[in-house]
Amino acid sequence: MSDFNSAEYRVDGTQKFEIKKAKTRFKDIYKDKDEYEAMQIEMAKELDVLQSMMYAHNRYGLLVIFQAMDAAGKDGTIKHVLAGVNPVGVKIHSFKRPTETELEHDFLWRSNLVLPQRGTITIFNRSYYEEVLVAKVNPEIITESQRLPAELTKDMDKLWKHRYSDIRNLEKYLYRNGIRVIKFFLNVSKEEQASRLIERIEDPSKNWKFEEQDVKVRGQWDEYMKAYQDCINNTASKKAPWYVIPADDKKNLRLVVSEIIVEELKKMDMNYPASGPERTEELRHFIDVINAQNDAQE
Repeated sequence: MSDFNSAEYRVDGTQKFEIKKAKTRFKDIYKDKDEYEAMQIEMAKELDVLQSMMYAHNRYGLLVIFQAMDAAGKDGTIKHVLAGVNPVGVKIHSFKRPTETELEHDFLWRSNLVLPQRGTITIFNRSYYEEVLVAKVNPEIITESQRLPAELTKDMDKLWKHRYSDIRNLEKYLYRNGIRVIKFFLNVSKEEQASRLIERIEDPSKNWKFEEQDVKVRGQWDEYMKAYQDCINNTASKKAPWYVIPADDKKNLRLVVSEIIVEELKKMDMNYPASGPERTEELRHFIDVINAQNDAQE
């Protein structure tokens, strides 16, 4: 996408983000289905090449976070963007409701266990950001389920402020250790979400995707939009930006996400490890050994 400009979607803390002004749809990047598929294949190949170099270089890691309302397209986007990428260098973690064991720890504990290794891309389908989104809209999660000392929940505004600070510090820490972080908010409209949820109910093959909880969350739409706006404004930075991507068209969404990930990988100063003269000579010797083994079999 030669005329692609990721700055159109980037929120890095230099300006205030207003969710009401964020688009949920934009002009198609592709002309038709065939062009879309060709573009997706080409970007998947480029992503695979860059990830392979990243794996061999073994100095950087990349954490890609996806956050969105239900039915915004997280699963499909992850599936299509990573199609064709060597699975050895990619790990995907989907975060559900915290388990009893997870609730016995701090709110960052379960995600810290699965942060990227060097040379790999790790995808978080939802993440520690649920703790300032779902938990903020439903504060009883904090007061009743997370078992914090009473003095920490007396002032909830202070608690959210501290959590934003903890998240910023974590992402700053990761950057200082060679782990890059990019965060996607897939911005789907309430109308498009309704259509997709109804489709899940009407299509028996998609019934498994639907939960009654989805309807409850939808009833809290305005509260969630406010929580996302606060979250993005309090955690966006130049080193760990948010990208707010219009999500009403899944094909556009996938192309833009692919391009941004490729763009981030290209920023990394990496290459395939080079062999010195002695190692090169040693390797050439093994060619003779391999050829000799073939001759011996004949």
